[in-house]
Amino acid sequence: MQIVIIEDEKLTADDLRDTILEVCPEARIVAVIGSVKEAIAWFRLHSVPDLVFSDIQLGDGTSFEIFKSITQRMPVIFCTAFDEFALHAFKANGIEYILKPFTNSTIAAAIEKYKTLKETFSANEGSYKALLPLFESRKSPGHGSLLIYHKDKILPVRMSDIALFYIENEVTHLITSDQKIYTVNKTLEELEKVAGSGFYRANRQYLVNRTSVREASQHFSRKLSLILHIPFKETITISKEKTADFLSWLSLL
Repeated sequence: MQIVIIEDEKLTADDLRDTILEVCPEARIVAVIGSVKEAIAWFRLHSVPDLVFSDIQLGDGTSFEIFKSITQRMPVIFCTAFDEFALHAFKANGIEYILKPFTNSTIAAAIEKYKTLKETFSANEGSYKALLPLFESRKSPGHGSLLIYHKDKILPVRMSDIALFYIENEVTHLITSDQKIYTVNKTLEELEKVAGSGFYRANRQYLVNRTSVREASQHFSRKLSLILHIPFKETITISKEKTADFLSWLSLL
């Protein structure tokens, strides 16, 4: 059984590969791919695998874009950190949907389901098209979680619980609404793509959750300074060029 893994987090990809091989020794991992662009190029040059394990949110887009762009049809098991809203939406059409963090038993069950459906499986492009806007629109935070690697643990942190992403000493951090701080192995540019419209890029250093903004005050320079619902030692400013756009975003409750 030839399997392709699409996952942009290296530790998660390695863990998924090892888990698949543990529960299904006859499997052969033919590729581990980390981006939409790389995946599209790979599928155009290689034969169709028996099965794909894929995350949904990648650094350069969603994996639905991959299956929309290529002509091959193949069964896909989605393995992602999205919450119940996305889970229920996809289960209407998908072969399987595993919510991270995955386990040996969930991976084994998904592979067994693939084997059961193998004779009759037919990929349905409509299912990808129908779900693509769901994940691209991201009308508000809270439709998913961000996986945080903290010491020897993998912690799912809900987007709705994140007050702020910020850069300090060239490292990305997040602070939650209950004031827990974690480092994040993504850039603010990457986080902007997955955080949704409930977050605003205040400047190069800060990505702010709308629900964390308590008030904004205007300086003589026409810049805005933000005060959050949580204590934060640095001053977060909005340039006068972005003030109108920020206030429009802030009003969308």
